[in-house]
Amino acid sequence: MGLVSQGKSLVEGEAEGDLLYADMALSFWGGVDPLTGIVIDQHHPLRGECLAGRVLAIPSGRGSCTGSGVLLELILNGHAPAAIVVCEREEILTLGALVAELVFEQSIPVLQVEPALFEHLGEFRYARVGRHCLHLFDQAPKDDVRSAVIPQANDDNASVRLDAMDQDLLSGKHGKAAQLAMRLLLRMAALQGAEGFVDVTQVHIDGCIYTGPACLRFAQLLVERDARVRVPTTLNAISVDKRRWRMQGVAEDLGVPAAALADAYLAMGAEPTFTCAPYLLESAPGFGEQIGWAESNAVVYANSVIGARTMKYPDYLDICIALTGRAPLAGCHLDTGRRATLVLEVERPAATDDAFWPLLGYCCGSVCGSEIPLIRGLETSAAGPDDLKAFGAAFATMAAAPMFHIAGVTPEADAQGPARELRVSLDDLRRAWVELNTATLPEVGLIALGNPHFSLNECAQLAALVRGRVKSPDIAVVVTCGRAVHQAASLAGYLEALEVFGIQIVTDTCWCMLGEPVIPTTVQTLMTNSGKYAHYAPGLVGRGVRFGSLAACVEAACSGKSSGELPVWLR
Repeated sequence: MGLVSQGKSLVEGEAEGDLLYADMALSFWGGVDPLTGIVIDQHHPLRGECLAGRVLAIPSGRGSCTGSGVLLELILNGHAPAAIVVCEREEILTLGALVAELVFEQSIPVLQVEPALFEHLGEFRYARVGRHCLHLFDQAPKDDVRSAVIPQANDDNASVRLDAMDQDLLSGKHGKAAQLAMRLLLRMAALQGAEGFVDVTQVHIDGCIYTGPACLRFAQLLVERDARVRVPTTLNAISVDKRRWRMQGVAEDLGVPAAALADAYLAMGAEPTFTCAPYLLESAPGFGEQIGWAESNAVVYANSVIGARTMKYPDYLDICIALTGRAPLAGCHLDTGRRATLVLEVERPAATDDAFWPLLGYCCGSVCGSEIPLIRGLETSAAGPDDLKAFGAAFATMAAAPMFHIAGVTPEADAQGPARELRVSLDDLRRAWVELNTATLPEVGLIALGNPHFSLNECAQLAALVRGRVKSPDIAVVVTCGRAVHQAASLAGYLEALEVFGIQIVTDTCWCMLGEPVIPTTVQTLMTNSGKYAHYAPGLVGRGVRFGSLAACVEAACSGKSSGELPVWLR
C-alpha cells in the first residue's frame, strides 16, 4: 500500500529511507549528537534513535538557533537524515540544509506538508521525497532512488523586492562574502514570504558556537573572502572560556578549533562580547529597533521584554545579516507578525520563589509550539528582568515561537487576545517539576548557575545568599557570565564574596557548551536554577539533574544534597 501527497519543497532534492516519525518538535542543538546523528534529548520520544539515512518527520525544529549548525555538521559528515518532513513553518533546519547546498554542494531535501497529512505519517514505515511530493509506503519498495541535490529554481526569489543596495550586494560589488550572504538571505526571504528587506542596526552572532569542523570551515571561508560586518555585531557565548580554557584543562581538540572559530568572527569585525545575554550589554537595543539576533533566549527577550524586532535567526544567517546590514522584512519585523495567536491562562500559586519563572516558561513553551502566546494571570506578579530572562530561556527551549506577551508585564501585550485559549494549571507545573528533576540520587556534586549568563543583579543576590555560609568541600559551584558583567561584579565587590564561598566564575562560554573537566568526572548529579539547562543537561553531559531556586542551590552547595521534592508553593 502506498500514498502520494503534494508538499512544499523548502530545500529541493530526492531521497528515500525508513520513516522516523514523532509528533513533537525537536531541537537539533542539545537534542541530536552532531557526530553520530543519535537523538540525545532525554525528554523526546525519539531519544536513542539514529537519524542517519532515515526520513525524519517532525512538526518543526524548536529551541536553539544552533540547530542549523548541527544539521550542517551531520550533512557533511554523512550522518544526516536522508530528508526532513515538517508540517509547520521551519527555518532553523532549513537554513542548515541551504548552507550545505550553496556553500558545500551537499544537502538533503526538506519538505513541508499539510498538518492533516502529517498526523497520519506514523502509520507508514517508508518514505520517498522528491520534487514537491511525498510518497509513503507500508514497507520499502523494491526499486531504489538515489539521493540527489536539485538546486531550487530562482523563480521563487522573483517576488522578493530588491533595492539598489541589495542588487549591488547580490552582484558582488561589495565583495564575495557579502555576495554569498545576500544569496542565502534571498533564499530565506523567499521561503518566509518577505516582500523585501529592512535595514538592521545591530546583529548578535550565535554561529560562533563550535559544533564541529563544518562551522569552522564556513567562518574561515568568509574570512578568506574578506568578510567585514556592516553593522555593530556582538558575539554569543562560545564553546570555551577563550582566555583560560587551557588552565581549565579543556582538551586541545576542542579548545583550539573553538578559539579559532571565535577568532574568525573577530576578524570579520565582531566585538568580543562572548555572552548569551546580549540584552545585558550597554549596547542593548531599544523599543521598536530593527535588529538581527540569533540565540534563542536572546531573541525571545529582545522581542518580548524590550520590544525590539528580530526573527529567530538560525546560525549562519546571523552573519549573513551582519555582512549586509539587511534582514528579510517578515515575521516579527512586522506588526502583523508580532500578534498573539493563542491565549494561555496561568494558574499562579501563592508565595512562589524564583524557580516559578523558568518552570512556567518551560510549561508555556511546551504548550504553544510555534504560536505566539498572550499569557494571562500574572498581572500582579511584578516580574523583573531576571524573572523574565529565566522565563524566556525555558520558553525558548521548548517552543519554536520567537516571542511571547504577558498581560500587564511586557510592552506589547494587548488587553484583548485571540479567541483560542488554553490553560496552564498547577498540575502542569508539578508535572514539569518532575520532568526537570531527573536525578535518582539525592547527593549533588555540582551547582551549575548562569544559563543564560548571570546578570549583575543575580551576582548580588548570590553574594548575599552565600555570605557567612560554608560550602561543602565535595561540591563544585560554577557560575557563567559575560565579560562585562564579570567586570562590573568585580568592581561592586560581589566576586570577592563568591570566591570566599568557593565559587568558580567562568566567562565567554555557557553551560550548554561546557563539559568535562569543568564538570568534574566524579559528578553524577548536578543542580541548577535554569529550566533551560535542566532540560538539556541529561543529554549533553549525561548527568542527572536537580532543579530548584537559587536559594535551594545554595542550600545544596552547603549540605551536598537535594531531594528534588516539590517546593511548598507547588504542594
